[in-house]
Amino acid sequence: MYPSPLLLSAGIPPAPSTTVGVVELIMVSLVVVAILMVLARKWQIPYPVLLVIGGLGLSFAPGLPKLNLDPELIFVFFLPPLLYPAALFTSWRDFSAELRPILLLAIGLVFFTILVTALFAHAFIGMALGSAFVLGAIISPSDAVAATAISHRLRVPRRIVTILEGESLVNDTSAFVAYRFGVVAVVTGSFSLADASFKFVLVGLGGIVVGLAFGFIATSIHRRMDDPPVQITLSLLTPFATYLAAEALGTSGVLAVVVCGLYNGWRSPEVINSRTRLKAGPVWEQVGFILNGLIFILIGLQLPEVVQSLDGNSLAGHSLGQAIVYALLIIVLVIVIRLVWTVVVTYVPRALSRKIRRDYPAPPWQEVVLIGWTGMRGADSLAAALALPLATANGTAFPDRGLIFFLTFSVIFGTLVLQGLSMQPVIRWLNLEEDHSAEKEERHARLTANRAALSRICELHQVRPVKPNTLQRLKLEYEDRIRQLESETAANGATGVSLYSSEYEELSQQALDAEREMIIKLRNNRAINDEVLRRIQLDIDLAEARLGHDETDETS
Repeated sequence: MYPSPLLLSAGIPPAPSTTVGVVELIMVSLVVVAILMVLARKWQIPYPVLLVIGGLGLSFAPGLPKLNLDPELIFVFFLPPLLYPAALFTSWRDFSAELRPILLLAIGLVFFTILVTALFAHAFIGMALGSAFVLGAIISPSDAVAATAISHRLRVPRRIVTILEGESLVNDTSAFVAYRFGVVAVVTGSFSLADASFKFVLVGLGGIVVGLAFGFIATSIHRRMDDPPVQITLSLLTPFATYLAAEALGTSGVLAVVVCGLYNGWRSPEVINSRTRLKAGPVWEQVGFILNGLIFILIGLQLPEVVQSLDGNSLAGHSLGQAIVYALLIIVLVIVIRLVWTVVVTYVPRALSRKIRRDYPAPPWQEVVLIGWTGMRGADSLAAALALPLATANGTAFPDRGLIFFLTFSVIFGTLVLQGLSMQPVIRWLNLEEDHSAEKEERHARLTANRAALSRICELHQVRPVKPNTLQRLKLEYEDRIRQLESETAANGATGVSLYSSEYEELSQQALDAEREMIIKLRNNRAINDEVLRRIQLDIDLAEARLGHDETDETS
């Protein structure tokens, strides 16, 4: 069996024939992902936590090949296709409405974390100031994948989910720019604050321009096409092309992908037809499932690399016991920094400014505490730590490189496990509940859309008379939907959204089950072929999907 060129380019050497090969390792990892995903949903545990622990356990399995994860594999292969759909399905209205707290977290908190962490690591751990700054930049951003995965499971007000997702989409830009300048300063021994500030603005603006350009190009192509397989392929390639182009131009590839996703998410309902949407949704869902699972398994599998980093003088004269104590202190520090920052920037400006109090009413303290507690680190921090150069420009070893890698891995593992597992108890303690704002908006939109459809039917009948039976059938269907939605709107405490009554849904489900059983029976009796079965089955599946959905499945 020949080793995969992609895996070889990722720095993963081919395994001897007596051990499990790399391809087998990936296959085993996917099996573990599937099993742990099922267990996570059953036990109500955020899946990133269980996957990291699973990868950690898998790293102890005998016969596994050494996994030297190339950071470029994460930066290029994982981040773009994970960030893009997260941005694509983000509500621009909600994102822009919460832009102030998002930027305070994504930019303000990132730089505050870098500053405090650098000073702490320099003063109490004895790290060189440049290396301490790099450590702060690496562990400053919360992880987009972890935040999205966990926030979708939270039964909390929609505003909190919007802020957490928005922060995780933007904060990588500020953190990675600071990281790059920090690494250059350590390697070359020189640093200019004015130059760094100018380049930060330039890199950010450049990323926005590139993202908008590729978003415009993508929507323009989709507008002129009606070929779902080709359009889905182009959709999958869009985040990679955007990221690589932005990086080649020296701008922020992460920000470009996010901006492109936000732009396409806003425009796609107008330019992409229903056939493509029906087929593209499951494709992106499956891609996200596989990549999300693998990335957290790979984090856990990095344990041998962490152990190797402890060899020799990699801890810069510190013992393993000291390194563990430092790791615990850094974990506590980043958690406290986030809590302090969210409380201060929420209440102090409002206390000092009447205009801010008027324009931005203070949220409940419970929401502030939860946002402050939700700051898991993940794959982006790991990739940044792995990407540290081995030596400086004068040939000396990069100072404190092994210690930085050990502390980064510890922060990722610690925040994922500690904050991820404690999320539900914290929510219960804060007595936060879902506000059902999305369901209320959905009900209003469905009611308005069905009334518009009924009005259009009546108008068309005046212009072009149709058969009475056809007209009556359509009118009865829309009138039934409107009555159901109006009754749900009037009902106190109604939270679900349905086009049909529960009795109608139950009877319809029984009828669809009978249809499905019969066409399978006809296929088994060779009265119809499999192609006919699949075509009819698709219609039945779509009809079943229109009846309603299980919220627990959707959010798990």
